[in-house]
Amino acid sequence: MSELGSIDNPVKFKDQDYEVLLQTCLKSAVLFSDSVFAANQSSLGLPADPDPKKAVKWLRPKEITSNAVFVEGTMGTTDICQGQLGNCWLLAALSCLTMHPTLFVKVVPAGQSLSESYAGIFRFKFWQYGEWVEVVVDDRLPVREGRLLFSYSRTSNEFWSALVEKAYAKLIGSYGSLKGGIISEGMEDFTGGIAYSLPVSSRPPRMLWKAITAALARNSLLSCFIHATTVKDIGTVTPEGLIKGHAYAITETGKVKKASEEVFLLRLRNPWGFVEYCGPWSDKCKDWDFVDNTEKTKLELAKVEDGEFWISIEDFCRFYNTVEMCSVDPDSMSGEESEDTSTSSWTLSLHQGTWVPMCSAGGSRRYPKSFWKNPQYQMILSEKDVDDHDYGEGEEGDDGGDGEEDEDVSLLPPVSKTSKPGEKKKKCTVLVELLQKYRRQKDKVNFLYIAFHIYKVPPELKDSPGSLDQQFFSSNRAISRSGKYRSIRSVWRKVHLEPGSYVILASTYRPNQQGEFFLRIYTKTGNIQGFQDFPCTNNYSAMVMSKPVLPEDQYRVQKWFEEKAGSDERVNAVQFMNLVNSVLEKDYELPLETCRQLIFGEDTGGRGRLDRAQAEKLLSSLRNLQSIFFQFDEDSSGTMSPFELSLALNAAGVECDSVVVQMLWERFGAGEQYLPFYGFVSCVARLQVLFDLYEAETNQEVKDKGINAWLLKLLAV
Repeated sequence: MSELGSIDNPVKFKDQDYEVLLQTCLKSAVLFSDSVFAANQSSLGLPADPDPKKAVKWLRPKEITSNAVFVEGTMGTTDICQGQLGNCWLLAALSCLTMHPTLFVKVVPAGQSLSESYAGIFRFKFWQYGEWVEVVVDDRLPVREGRLLFSYSRTSNEFWSALVEKAYAKLIGSYGSLKGGIISEGMEDFTGGIAYSLPVSSRPPRMLWKAITAALARNSLLSCFIHATTVKDIGTVTPEGLIKGHAYAITETGKVKKASEEVFLLRLRNPWGFVEYCGPWSDKCKDWDFVDNTEKTKLELAKVEDGEFWISIEDFCRFYNTVEMCSVDPDSMSGEESEDTSTSSWTLSLHQGTWVPMCSAGGSRRYPKSFWKNPQYQMILSEKDVDDHDYGEGEEGDDGGDGEEDEDVSLLPPVSKTSKPGEKKKKCTVLVELLQKYRRQKDKVNFLYIAFHIYKVPPELKDSPGSLDQQFFSSNRAISRSGKYRSIRSVWRKVHLEPGSYVILASTYRPNQQGEFFLRIYTKTGNIQGFQDFPCTNNYSAMVMSKPVLPEDQYRVQKWFEEKAGSDERVNAVQFMNLVNSVLEKDYELPLETCRQLIFGEDTGGRGRLDRAQAEKLLSSLRNLQSIFFQFDEDSSGTMSPFELSLALNAAGVECDSVVVQMLWERFGAGEQYLPFYGFVSCVARLQVLFDLYEAETNQEVKDKGINAWLLKLLAV
């Protein structure tokens, strides 16, 4: 059995098993009706039309047309036409996909039909943040006034594209959640590749044509669009018949001869299925009259209004602003021609992460006190694969024209140069992409401003356990980053770095923004990446408990026991609480529950009562914890910022990796903006018990998994 999440063993969305549901329907002779994505207004995710005549009906294909088929002949770019939904970005990506049969069958599994073994159920697969997900849908489609409301095929009895659109809408939340987007989202979810933007102005026309040709040859998906300078411009048609702010698929390149001139062409497709370019080399242009018929046949020239047309590369560069490419193979990311068709060896490292408010959502460098708390990922580069002259000075990636700048770079020291002028050094190729997850929900799209930074770790710190601290990030400059913070689903960058140890830090622009993310890092084989993980350690006894009990505390405990202790010479939780709170400052007093927790962390024989020595030891420890807490209670409020929790734990002799600290915050501080003293005490007390239990554990399987796994498992209990 293939690994769960692979294309051959996809995750079943909402635990719906296609084969089980299909066989159940066939045996009962009842067509599948999907209760998860029901045929109702909620699935549309759009406001209902007040006109009863425009009410939406949900019909199966054969209720729409008697000769309905899943696919008529072969699947192609003209099978996809945009309906009454602003999702050209998705349909343009789907048009590109039809040009690559091996990629297409991953999304649209073969063998599906509206006649053979028909049960009203269909399945499709989409890539989602590191794994493939199979989505099943029934074939009830939204219809208004007898026509499909959304995507449809130019072949009126064909329905595969409408069903793909429905399955993707189910995956995201609703049809309404598909409104507005960047082509790269659809490209990545149809292939599992990395999508990126190439400004048209970045290369001369002929060089751009070569790059697009090479990318298509390597099975990359390509699309393009014309920037709309204002919201009002979106959807407007230029005198040449091109639509601003609209996604077009790039489906082919070609060359023809007109007299002695060689003309370089691109074939584009408008997902609307109509409204075509009307300039030179368009369908009805007289330029084609001077081209040999064999060349026209080779280009499959079709002079019909189907949304598909040819355009010269020079005119393309005059009218279009951006080309979007999506490559499954990192070697194709350059988009350049290459004679080397061999598969390079890459290592892929995948990381699922979260930004938790007041814990691991530290924001940008504009917030130095919390920036360092963002999730950090280690990368050790050792295998050099490219000379510095092979890639030039600049890094590839998308800086983005619009976004948020995160720092005043003039305040930071320059990145040190280790190489001498004129010296050529071998570099390591790295490609990093950060994607934010689940930001399309129902009818809302709410992307956070995200970015990542890459820092070189100096030799003296590379073997130090734990995440890099505030001091490091305040005094060091990133050697590379994804660009400005941008409100899009993913940001990426391909860089060439010298061998060494690095840390990648993923963040949102503003702190305390809740979100989940997916980070993937491609490096050449031989290099290592991973979460900045280390075994949690416990030196609490040496740091806190080893300090001698103050004479005044010994006297106070002795007097308290003389007055309060029972016949067994022990005090209960209430009595201990009163003792502790008579010593601690008012803002640092402990509630009864925390005192119970402290007592049961001691060896009391299960009686919940302390003897005198135990009370002295705990009181002394609490005094020491209070003094540690003072360091991080900057405004003397009796609370500290949870961003400082790991620092306070370190001062108490407990070092935990960021995942464990995050779990502690979820357990003891979630929902509050600041952590009170008793919350800090509870964290420490809970950790001490778990460390002791781990030391006493004899199960080798538990020991092999390590202390971190043990803490994460039991902190959730």
